[in-house]
Amino acid sequence: MDKFKSRTEIGIFALGGLGEVGKNMYVIDYLEQLFIIDAGILFPDEHLLGVDYVIPDFTYLVENQHKIVGLFITHGHEDHIGGIPFLLKKVKIPKIYAAGVTVDLIENKLEEYPELLNNTQIVEFKSHFVYKFKGVEISFLRLNHSIPDSFAIVLKTDLGTIVHTGDFKIDLTPVGPSAEYDKLSALGSEGVLALLSDSTNAIKEGFSESEKKIGSSIKELFSKIQDRIIVATFASNMYRVQQIVQACIDCNRKIAIFGRSMEKTIEVGQQIGYIKAPKGTIIDATEINNYPTNELCFLCTGSQGEPLAALSRVANGTHKFIKLIPGDTIIFSSSPIPGNQEGVNRTINALFKRGANVVTHSPITDTHTTGHGSQGELKLMLTLLRPKYFIPIHGEYRMQRIHADLAIECGVKKENTFVLENGDVVAINDHSARLAGHVTAGDVYIDGTGVGDISGTIIKERKTLSEDGMFALVITIDTKAKTLPIEPQVISRGFIYMKDSEELTKSFIEETKAYLKEKMANAEQVNLGMLKAGLADVLAKSINEKTDRNPMVIPIFMDIA
Repeated sequence: MDKFKSRTEIGIFALGGLGEVGKNMYVIDYLEQLFIIDAGILFPDEHLLGVDYVIPDFTYLVENQHKIVGLFITHGHEDHIGGIPFLLKKVKIPKIYAAGVTVDLIENKLEEYPELLNNTQIVEFKSHFVYKFKGVEISFLRLNHSIPDSFAIVLKTDLGTIVHTGDFKIDLTPVGPSAEYDKLSALGSEGVLALLSDSTNAIKEGFSESEKKIGSSIKELFSKIQDRIIVATFASNMYRVQQIVQACIDCNRKIAIFGRSMEKTIEVGQQIGYIKAPKGTIIDATEINNYPTNELCFLCTGSQGEPLAALSRVANGTHKFIKLIPGDTIIFSSSPIPGNQEGVNRTINALFKRGANVVTHSPITDTHTTGHGSQGELKLMLTLLRPKYFIPIHGEYRMQRIHADLAIECGVKKENTFVLENGDVVAINDHSARLAGHVTAGDVYIDGTGVGDISGTIIKERKTLSEDGMFALVITIDTKAKTLPIEPQVISRGFIYMKDSEELTKSFIEETKAYLKEKMANAEQVNLGMLKAGLADVLAKSINEKTDRNPMVIPIFMDIA
């Protein structure tokens, strides 16, 4: 940070969540204390080949962990809690503060890491709780989202009040408890110094549909379907899952659950009372052949076209229990996350090919509504809180930019809005705000059990291999005699079919021999590293000229000297 004064200013920055939809992590720095809000993951798009998750770079937190007061969680979605295990492996967090179902979801996640679970203190808060720290009071404000127990985080400091909304929508007929609009109004009357607000749906005009209306729509759609129903939705959308369960109860259908994350949602939801189903409503997957088709509903993961999710396996015919039959109807009760449309379309096409009826946007009913506020709701939040300074968070750059424009429409001065990138620091006091430098922020790739050992260079190499393949030469060399005792051997993977390209392959071998003989003849001592780099460049240029392709070129030397 550049000249940030922790004792007289509040530092606000993100380690993730800006310029992207995912890996949310925000930090408030005041009086040598770090208040962390959320620790999420980002699900990779198709260009991050082989990467499982993306998490924030925790370098700043590692270097300043002595200042960390706690981790405060707004709600239980993966893009807000998925990074917790990776964070705890790197940084000592004194306490994690979470509410209701979020506590259960975090504990379930940490059960895979017993050493972390046993050494982590999770404090469960309720909406009326207040925690006091040096110069800061933290309280909570219930809002509505697509998962229960979603809260805004309120930090009342000596310099003014900071409000972080978390994810929210304005739903006047919610499935669960109502949002605490009275608290929002009271905060606005008292004065809000800075607002950090969800920008995910800032590009959408108007207001979003109520979740309760979607429940009625799903029930109506179920009543018109005669055979088996397969519903794909977000496992974490517990309110939607409950409404699907209720539609099954009302239409006398049994429910079978498929997908590990969906099973966990049902388990946790039933434990705390958010998922309610009479005994016998939910059946085991092995029982599905015991019931007529008009009495069955399968609830599964895969609404985003994930290759290994239950619905994708149904679509490609590899699912262990579900084999599509004529009359099956698949309902997508979700909309594609930005970047996932191609995978969703691929799954839908595969389902149609297998003869299924697919409902994405029903002509008679709505099957999905968002959990994020559209422009009308964002303006209402701004009008209720009336912040002096505004920072749009949680969204791609265009979403943040439009959200900042909405804030200006609602009375925030243009110079008091800050459209930031991850790592940018805003320093605020009771009378001014400024940009105060940058902290380390970036992407860390999770690939299998590896954390951070996948670099941008490796991703680039994987992309090259997937597009243009690999061209390798195994070269036996005698560096003392400066000779090539045997002919170089060529290995091609995804580049050329060697049996049909003998002349081309032979030309590359001759170029290799000529280059190596010339370089060795003019060298006092053979340097294999320099030979390898030089040969790779020469062959890459020649291959491009002859084939207009750019495979990865890998010379492999075996020195027998």
